[in-house]
Amino acid sequence: MPKIYESFDYEPVVPAGRKSSSAEEPSISIPPSRQLQPTESPVSNSDVKTPTAHSDAKTQPSITQTVLRGHGLSYLGLLLFTIVLYFRPQEYYPSLAPVPIALIAAILTLLAYIPSQLALEGSLTVRVREVNLLLLLLLTALLSIPLAVSPADALHTLWDPFLKAVIVFILIVNVVRTERRLMGMFYLAILVTVILCFGALNDYRLGNLTVEGYRIKGNITGGMFENTNDLGIHLVTMFPLVFALGLASRKWLGKVLYGTIAVLVVATIVVTFSRGSFIGLLAAVGVLAWKLGRRKPIAVILSVAFGAVIFVAMVPGTYWIRMASIFVSSLDPLGSSTMRSELLNQSFLVALRHPLLGIGIGNFPLVSLRSLVTHNSYTQVAAEMGMAALLLYAMFLTAPLGRLRLIERETLTSANGSRFYFLSVGLQASVFGYLFSSFFAAVAYYWFVYYLIGYAICFRGIYRQAKLSGKVVPGNK
Repeated sequence: MPKIYESFDYEPVVPAGRKSSSAEEPSISIPPSRQLQPTESPVSNSDVKTPTAHSDAKTQPSITQTVLRGHGLSYLGLLLFTIVLYFRPQEYYPSLAPVPIALIAAILTLLAYIPSQLALEGSLTVRVREVNLLLLLLLTALLSIPLAVSPADALHTLWDPFLKAVIVFILIVNVVRTERRLMGMFYLAILVTVILCFGALNDYRLGNLTVEGYRIKGNITGGMFENTNDLGIHLVTMFPLVFALGLASRKWLGKVLYGTIAVLVVATIVVTFSRGSFIGLLAAVGVLAWKLGRRKPIAVILSVAFGAVIFVAMVPGTYWIRMASIFVSSLDPLGSSTMRSELLNQSFLVALRHPLLGIGIGNFPLVSLRSLVTHNSYTQVAAEMGMAALLLYAMFLTAPLGRLRLIERETLTSANGSRFYFLSVGLQASVFGYLFSSFFAAVAYYWFVYYLIGYAICFRGIYRQAKLSGKVVPGNK
């Protein structure tokens, strides 16, 4: 990575003049302010030479320090907004309740981001495939409002949380362009995960449970982790990431720390008694085992078998009764399994009756049984925004997987790319965990997946830069 970028902790999306290929991002037009200066050597499209760490500063793209500071401020603003989103300080300090902290952080971040991004790229965002798909999904949400059962409720859902999640996703994709910044986002997510785990396990120990009497509550009131099932989905997406960071760590202390957090996450998933989270965890573990088994199959088989034995031995007996109710609804004393089946069927019918634009984003509770949500992200999108929106949503979720698999193949036998290998596998497992667990929760407009897909896009950009600069030499595919 060139020194000029390291000093400011910033990377361009793609090097100037680089041709796109099926495995890479499309080339992005570089505005005149970013073009090579007359004193610089020209670069042809067919023979791109990436600057090295020893390149003269005159051969680097011209970037003003004001712009670079702006992107630095954008990143700090993104961190601040995420901290407020995760921790909700107004819940701990009631005096802050009247202050719209999240809105203030978002406005300040956008004020720093917009001029910086326009100066650097000449547009408000890079137009990778996932960004285009999400913008089209946002368009379908807007089109669904005039025909909604309640346009006012549709506008409310569009603004909070969907539009906010879209904006944060675009910020992540454009601002988080170095490994240091991406790791900062990871560390913040892991920190809140550890806090959530300790709080949840302590509630379980003290008997601070929901009305069912056997599962914990979310311990950050009013936020994205208040609902137990939503908390479980977050934990499912974090487990593979933490596990992969442990494998990628070069120090035993780091491996032990990440391993301990991974065990803590699994224990907390258990005390949520979330059936969707259990299925998502199985999917994530299955992907990890399948892909990591290509390197060390015997070690992976033994580890999975040992982990399964410990898991079965340690979880309470009521947990298995709860999981069995997925297939035998009579085992659910509160009848939630039956109710969810009825809601799923009703959401199918609503989607089939309104295939074009649905009944309006956020409007399904207005026509459902007992004013409940669909408890299924896919039918939530189909019923509320139409079949085209469902297709866009599914494509958005799965779009990063192809390039993550490419990174996995290229670094499978790479001598210096093991951290990229493990993280590519971990991110794939996290996405699969969400794909399965969100089948049992109406979280299509929530923050979880937009952070996750954003991380995947940032990661592949960082890998591409490392490969072009020679820091990573791909092995045999």
